[in-house]
Amino acid sequence: MVLVFALAAVLWGIGAAMKTPRRARWLMIGILYVLVLAVQVALPSGHPLRMATGESPAFWLILGGFAALVLAYRYGLRALRNRAQVAQAMAEPDQGRAGSFSETELNRYARHIVLREIGGSGQKALRDARVLVVGAGGLGAPALQYLAAAGVGTIGVVDDDTVENTNLQRQVIHTDARIGTPKVFSAQAAMEAQNPFVTVRPYHRRLTPDIVDDLMADYDLVLDGTDNFDTRYLVNAAAVRAGLPLISGALTHWEGQISVFDPAHDAPCYRCIFPTAPAPELAPSCAEAGVLGPLPGVLGSMMAVEAVKLITGAGAPLRGQMAIYDALYGENRTIALSRRADCEVCGAAPMATQ
Repeated sequence: MVLVFALAAVLWGIGAAMKTPRRARWLMIGILYVLVLAVQVALPSGHPLRMATGESPAFWLILGGFAALVLAYRYGLRALRNRAQVAQAMAEPDQGRAGSFSETELNRYARHIVLREIGGSGQKALRDARVLVVGAGGLGAPALQYLAAAGVGTIGVVDDDTVENTNLQRQVIHTDARIGTPKVFSAQAAMEAQNPFVTVRPYHRRLTPDIVDDLMADYDLVLDGTDNFDTRYLVNAAAVRAGLPLISGALTHWEGQISVFDPAHDAPCYRCIFPTAPAPELAPSCAEAGVLGPLPGVLGSMMAVEAVKLITGAGAPLRGQMAIYDALYGENRTIALSRRADCEVCGAAPMATQ
């Protein structure tokens, strides 16, 4: 019997060292249990292997029955909790927009509501949130789709570009039939088709210093998916002035990066990390350098995840951190970021820079 428990401990330890998921480790222990039970039933009494694993199947049958009762209790409790959370979301008065969630909305967002970290209150926070997405291209496309699907109540999208054939390899919110259509209206059509319960505000124009502050005053959170440093610096400075968190993503070739810049919560701003724009030849556009089609989907989805976390208060957002994804080699890494005391945007003596 001691041998069996020792083998179980070894299996668990090896799995932990190899960072195997807990479910897989429990599966291996379950297979060991079945093998031990088979030995006890199949081999004759007094067999050395049977003696080494407990002599009698009675203990293992009792242990298995106890484990089955524990699992049944856990799954039953989880099911009751999920039903209670959905019922609570239906019954609680709405503190934001008039009226509670409709039955259709509750069914649509049920997978969110049953998440302990989101629940009914988190889904209401999503519905009351106002998020501005700058750029409806490679990064903006998946971010916009998932923000709409998640039930973010008001989503603004600003972009002065139109849909082109070359966009469709990666900007999956647009379609062949909408080539020549302004990207903001193409995105609006897709988002409203995905979720008619959200409000989409399209701004078909370039983001400029004369409008950026007034525009951001209407929102709680900003996502920057643009591909040029002038706009990134402009968005960052305006977000710092407005005290808004800025979720910024960038990509090229096979690699992408994402961070949450939020000096209001003691995280660095974008210019803390990139004080000056690199030479054009060191930061070529996607048209010049190329980009893997699914890569913007990965990074844009990560931006939407960070937005949901910030809105609902779930988990730990990427404040003061930068996540880097290398698709070519399947590698992920996270690096720490620090504020610069002499930053001209969020430092001790910020300058009026755009």
